[in-house]
Amino acid sequence: MTTDGRTPPVVSPGCALCARPGDFGPHDPTVPRSGLCPACIAAGKPTRNGLEQAVVIVAGQSLAAAESLSLATATPEQLAYHLGAVKRSLRAVLQLLAPV
Repeated sequence: MTTDGRTPPVVSPGCALCARPGDFGPHDPTVPRSGLCPACIAAGKPTRNGLEQAVVIVAGQSLAAAESLSLATATPEQLAYHLGAVKRSLRAVLQLLAPV
């Protein structure tokens, strides 16, 4: 353990994700992509299609949660939260459809 309370990075004999042999630097869990080989770093870059799928999945989850809310027994705080979630989800989906 270091003087500031953190554990030092672990030196691994290969890629921290796919275990490809080689020296890709130390793996530090607090630093994204540390200890990864170039192929794993390139595979981790999000594509437009991947981002669109993620937005649609999250929006669908928010809508499903809002649909499961019983309006007869919901508190005002629950209604406000779920309406805000629906609004954010709709905005995110509409931004996907907007011209870039």
